[in-house]
Formats: sequence, structure tokens, C-alpha cells
Amino acid sequence: MRLGIFAKTFPSADPAGVLAAVRQAGYETTQFNLACAGLPSMPDAVPADAVEAIRAAARSSGVSLAALSGTYNMAHPDKAVRDDGLKRLAAVVDAAAALGIPLVTLCTGSRNASDQWAHHHDNATPAAWSDMAAEMEKALALAEKACVDLGIEPEQANIVTSAGDAKRLIAQMGSKNLKIVLDPANLFEHATPDEARAIVAAAIDEAAGHIAMAHAKDRHGDGRFATAGQGVVDFPDFVARLKAVGFDGALVTHGLSADEAPSVAAFLRGLA
Repeated sequence: MRLGIFAKTFPSADPAGVLAAVRQAGYETTQFNLACAGLPSMPDAVPADAVEAIRAAARSSGVSLAALSGTYNMAHPDKAVRDDGLKRLAAVVDAAAALGIPLVTLCTGSRNASDQWAHHHDNATPAAWSDMAAEMEKALALAEKACVDLGIEPEQANIVTSAGDAKRLIAQMGSKNLKIVLDPANLFEHATPDEARAIVAAAIDEAAGHIAMAHAKDRHGDGRFATAGQGVVDFPDFVARLKAVGFDGALVTHGLSADEAPSVAAFLRGLA
């Protein structure tokens, strides 16, 4: 299991500086974001010199690129907004292919027009699912052509809220290029440690065989997000269960400050 961190944890538009900081903090891989190369996270295009700068930074730092962020609101109520997001995703997928990055991470979206990470009461409607699924079909066509996988992350405020939802979508799409990114802190909102452990365990069992990446973010029982190891998620149990179902990919932490990164690396390395 490779230990990683979100590249955006280290605020810079210089890929070499960002990946050097990732390595110095104790991580061997990263989920990269094009903002770390001085571009929008979802640009219209990725210039060849930006691709080369990222490639050179990965080579010089020894940090592998486990995934590239391609998140946009796949369930936005305005089709024109979804169409623009898909166009930008194409540029991200092409960049991932050029860099040899195996996974592009997505957001299954929300009917909330102003925030793709915010809940909306229409998220559970058949129409919202249908719009998201239609978008996913188009995204998968891009990914399959580029030989890149797409990763969907169950989130309580999005259309796909659970491992069960994710498996339903994978079955509906019928594509080997659609995978799951599993973040234990996004599987519940309020829970005791025992409840959180049971929810996470059930999700791992259901998602087994489809998990491309695991995230390491924590949550307090009252719903507030926390740095890994500071909340109610049982990380020793989480990592042990991932190993038990054969997961051997990247465990990527986020939701922490750059100052916290070394201590979180030490904590997770002791488990992974």
C-alpha cells in the first residue's frame, strides 16, 4: 500500500516545489491537481510545457502520480454547465494519459447549482441520477479511449452516497474503467466510533474488488471533518480491512495542513 497526500496540501503553482514538499513530508505518491502547475483545476487545455514540467517534477522528486483531479458537477441542473465540465474533463483525461496517471477522480455531483459538494433535496430523485449517469457514459467514453480509469467517491452530499450506489452505477455503466475511491469519513455524517467502524467495514466489503484508491480523512462524531487519526474513524481497522479484501493501491490523505503532513505520514505509515 503506497502512502500519498493531496498535492494541493502544499500551496504552490510550481510542480517541482509541490512534489518536493510531498516527498519531504514523508509521502511516496500523490493525487495531483493541475492548480499545482499554475492552471485551473479544470482547464480548457493543458499545454505541453505544463505536462513536461509535471513529468520532470515527478521524476526528480521520486513521487509517483496516483491520480489526477477531474471533478466537476456531473449532476448540475443546467445542462450547459455539465457540457462545459465534460469538455474540461477531456483535457484532464488527455493530460493524465500523457503523464501515465492511471486514475482521474470525479464528483458525481449535486443538484445544488452553486456548490457541487453541497446537499440538495433533489439529489435522490431519478432525474438527478439519470443526468449524472448520462454524463458518466460520456466521461467513460473519453476514459476508455485514453486507457485511463475514472474514480467515483461516495459522498453524503452527492448523487452517489454509498458503496451500494457506486456499485449500482458501475453495473449500469458496464465499464471496467469505472472504479471507486473510498473515503471512510464520507460514508457517514454523525456517528459514534462503533457506528463509524460498522459503516466503514460494510462499505469495504461491498466495494471489494472495485476500489482503485483509498482516502484518509477523519470525522468527528458531530459531523465536523478532522485530520486522520483525530476523529471517530478507526484507521487501524480501516487499513486492515482494505488489506483483507486485497487492496494494495494508494492510501491518500487530505483535509489537513502542510504542517500536519509529516505527523500524519508517520501515523499512516505505521498502519500501511
